[in-house]
Amino acid sequence: MSGIEHSGTSEGRIKNATLIAGPTASGKSALALQLAERDGGVIVNADSMQVYGVLDVLTARPAAGDLERARHFLYGHVSPATAYSTGSWLRDVAVVADSGLFAEKPPIFVGGTGLYFRALAEGMSDMPDIPAEIRERWRWRLNEEGAPRLHRVLMSVDSAVAMRLKASDGQRIVRALEVLEASGRSILKWQADKGHPMIDLATARFIVIEPERELLIKRIDQRFDRMIEAGALDEVKEISAMRLAPELPAMKAIGVRELAAAMAGEMCFEEAIERAKIATRQYSKRQSTWFRNQFGPEWQRIGGEAGRQPGATDA
Repeated sequence: MSGIEHSGTSEGRIKNATLIAGPTASGKSALALQLAERDGGVIVNADSMQVYGVLDVLTARPAAGDLERARHFLYGHVSPATAYSTGSWLRDVAVVADSGLFAEKPPIFVGGTGLYFRALAEGMSDMPDIPAEIRERWRWRLNEEGAPRLHRVLMSVDSAVAMRLKASDGQRIVRALEVLEASGRSILKWQADKGHPMIDLATARFIVIEPERELLIKRIDQRFDRMIEAGALDEVKEISAMRLAPELPAMKAIGVRELAAAMAGEMCFEEAIERAKIATRQYSKRQSTWFRNQFGPEWQRIGGEAGRQPGATDA
């Protein structure tokens, strides 16, 4: 998305969309709510962790009061047992768009997942359907053999993909293996196929929040303390009781591993909380770096105080 050109292929099915990106705790949800109330719009989640159920607090999903002020879509609608993908999210956006809602109420896409915004603005190539037996077999092997072993398998059959992935990235390794088996074609070739924008680039507005680092760290720490008070431990107990594979994306939500370890007596809660805060700070830095390097001049860059309102979700 470094410099999107408004060519004849820029016209997507969703017009007058606003895209608001930013690192975690930057205040982007508050800005989205302000714009939704001002313009009569609806808010659509563009964060890969906020799609999952159970983790309302730990993923900083909009609070009940925010949901009353504007309609929200694609929050908490996916089971934590599901490995949800960017393609899945884009298909869910298409379902909402095809309902005709966005023709009446301008959509405001808000989140911290850069690949979601890229899919909106550039489209995605169609991936092959994966038969259930192939998907289940590779997921089973991931559980039984672990990601490093499957990474070696991938290296032997599609080294170009394997060299781009970390040996610990089980979900992407399995995805590459199942696509190759189902289609006989490397996932890189599928990804190279040109997609079509979901949004009309000529009428879209692009905003990325760039808060001062010191302010962002303070917000992150304060927000995690509020998460503990609001029931984050109960959420970790609930998702732990589901006995899900640790490689699933929902199980990698910041705070799940740390708080689960504390509840198991592996560390004290003070240490778990501090580790989760540090992990969140590191994640926010990676997000900011991605936005800075990947987003082009069409993105309006604003400070972290824009759109902040008392009581609004600090996401």
